[in-house]
Amino acid sequence: MAVDLEELRAEAGKVGFREGRDWLFSPEPLRLADSEVAQLRRLGHPLARFQQGCDRIYRRSVKGTLPDWISELLDAGKPAWLVEDQRSEDLREAVPRVIRPDLLLTKEGFSLTELDAVPGGMGITGWLAQCYASAGFEVLGGGEGMLKGFRSLLPNGGEVLISREAADYEPEMQWLLSSLNAGAKEPWGIRSAERYEVQDARGPLYRFFELFDWESIPAARALARRDDVTPPFKPHFEEKLWLALLWSPALRKVWETELRGNHLRRMQELVPHGWVVDPAPLPPHAALPRLEVNDWSQVAGFSQKRRRLVLKISGFSELAWGSRGVIIGHDVSGDEWKRALESACRSFDSQPWIMQEFREARVVNQPYYDPATGSVEVMRGRARLCPYYFLDPEGKPLLGGCLAAIVPEDKKKIHGMRDAILTVCSAEG
Repeated sequence: MAVDLEELRAEAGKVGFREGRDWLFSPEPLRLADSEVAQLRRLGHPLARFQQGCDRIYRRSVKGTLPDWISELLDAGKPAWLVEDQRSEDLREAVPRVIRPDLLLTKEGFSLTELDAVPGGMGITGWLAQCYASAGFEVLGGGEGMLKGFRSLLPNGGEVLISREAADYEPEMQWLLSSLNAGAKEPWGIRSAERYEVQDARGPLYRFFELFDWESIPAARALARRDDVTPPFKPHFEEKLWLALLWSPALRKVWETELRGNHLRRMQELVPHGWVVDPAPLPPHAALPRLEVNDWSQVAGFSQKRRRLVLKISGFSELAWGSRGVIIGHDVSGDEWKRALESACRSFDSQPWIMQEFREARVVNQPYYDPATGSVEVMRGRARLCPYYFLDPEGKPLLGGCLAAIVPEDKKKIHGMRDAILTVCSAEG
């Protein structure tokens, strides 16, 4: 049983699969152990609760029942109107309706490196799921899972607003909406975010642009408090800072209050230990937890062996897309590491960064079609999984599908890069 290469090639252009990206096709899904599949099916619930907990912590900080440094940190670099709108009562309960974690497949289990509030890949995942399901594979979410999931966001139709910044994803979103409209009266459409005018509204909206790009979107301010826009205009959800704040000693009791014990334990199992890169001096007798040094200049001087660390821009920046704002400590020279960390410290007030412990993905063997000859080869690579969870109106998550990117084993950064295999996932059995 295998998906035919020529059939894949014939349809791939519809989702932008081949437009200058040189991704590789696989004859089969990435096969996961039954225990891994079970974990993925259960993971949506703790992730949704974590998101809700983040929102409550932010609002409590704004209200004054938690320290104001939390909201001040998350609001850094944002325009005043956007900060005001995300604090409004109109958006009090609003959370992103699509949750997509980036999960590395490690020897110890899954490792969560990002929680994407405005994820790409939905159309490609849906198309691949259909291809492999049609060939007889039992893929996670089923052949129609991504379509069912996205339909649940806008059940009576609506429009996707996509920006020029996100233009690479337009073909796959066009495919997704065309598939939804098949046999329907075309209630789903796609519009340019830059040209959208509020008076032309035709129902609820899916926002396919990051909020850092608001100045390019004339209608942004008029849309910000609408409760029928998802993801909502709440930029704190687009910050990786939450992955570091999960480990803040100052917030330990807060997290224990906001999350049930098993949900908190699950998040701490998934998320590598992290720190906010805050250059404020520590007392002489204090140390950064686990790093066991007193300031970031000492971290900047770490040897390569000690630099199994990842420096990441938090969000609200064009660098926060993909891997552009990610520096892996042991994969760069000492001078590059020092410059990057010093720059992160300098930008703290307007553009915070975080640091996390590096976790290495395990090696997997995945077949792929050689694009030149069509023969089946095997890549020794490392995998990143992107499951898509769709929240229904009551907040219950549905696993719509799971995209896998497998890159050659010598790569430290794992994403949908050139020469990566893109496929979906299924159980080994």
